[in-house]
Amino acid sequence: MYRKISAFVIPTIIAIGIIAYMLFRVWDDLFIALQNIVPSYFVAGVIICLSAWYLRGWRYRTILKSLNYQISIAASTACIFVSQTVNLIVPARLGDFVRVFILKHEYKTTYSEGVSSLVVERVFDLFTVALLGAAAVFFVLNAPPWFYPVILLPIAGGVIFFVFLLFIGKFSSENRYVLIILTMLHEIKRASLSLKAIVVLGWSSVVIWLLDILVCVAVIMMFHQQIPFAIIVLAIVIGNLVKAVPLTPGGIGGYELALAITFGLAGVDAAIATLIAVIDHLIKNLVTLVGGIVSIYYFGDWVILSIKSALTTKREEGDVPDR
Repeated sequence: MYRKISAFVIPTIIAIGIIAYMLFRVWDDLFIALQNIVPSYFVAGVIICLSAWYLRGWRYRTILKSLNYQISIAASTACIFVSQTVNLIVPARLGDFVRVFILKHEYKTTYSEGVSSLVVERVFDLFTVALLGAAAVFFVLNAPPWFYPVILLPIAGGVIFFVFLLFIGKFSSENRYVLIILTMLHEIKRASLSLKAIVVLGWSSVVIWLLDILVCVAVIMMFHQQIPFAIIVLAIVIGNLVKAVPLTPGGIGGYELALAITFGLAGVDAAIATLIAVIDHLIKNLVTLVGGIVSIYYFGDWVILSIKSALTTKREEGDVPDR
């Protein structure tokens, strides 16, 4: 019991501690910075963020369609909303398993197909973010040395993974567990390695992350700041790659710290950099949270039980409660 509690409490304390430390360092300057903001840009940031979410839903619908499942954009977006909302509360991205339960319950997918769809989404996200970072880092002369491995490792990993998928047909096994893994890899290959999938998922991923960057641009304009676009791209890239390591719920703390450090490269005042980082993540998390609550009502109360199931024990197939 204590182990389970510590698994949730310790990452949460770390996240709160990082944010508190960042704000404490610039506390005297925060109120001065807040007095001069332009609130309309906050609204613009929310609208851009919602647009990115709609496109995420469309992309996920495309992934599921390649696995032979027809699903509306509203439903695919709601699936992501629910799982990402849970990820804001618990560490280790356990909320992703909720999406697998929802797909199983609503559309009769197998657990393998649910996980495969998640992997495709994650791989395209990480690969796209890293590529944007690689493009931006060339325009940032004073980037810290540790930025380069953070950006290049996901690119190298993505290339190796896709090359491995090309040869997956040569592998076979009678072992039950190896067979499950091979089945998933074949599903991932089917959903991601056709020419159509590469073009559609690739370009939609680029647009999704450009919209994510534009949310940050709106926040920067809210504080009357002029930061080179390459620095903004690099900040979002480093923040999201740091967030991909699930040390805290929703990457809270690490994301803000990465953004603030990167904005410091452009000479942005520490208080302004901290506020931009915190408000950028706040907009994205608030949209996620509200969307998650609405999505739970969209699917029904049974989703709450599925969330509990995903966070406690693995349920046998068909054991997800009915509506």
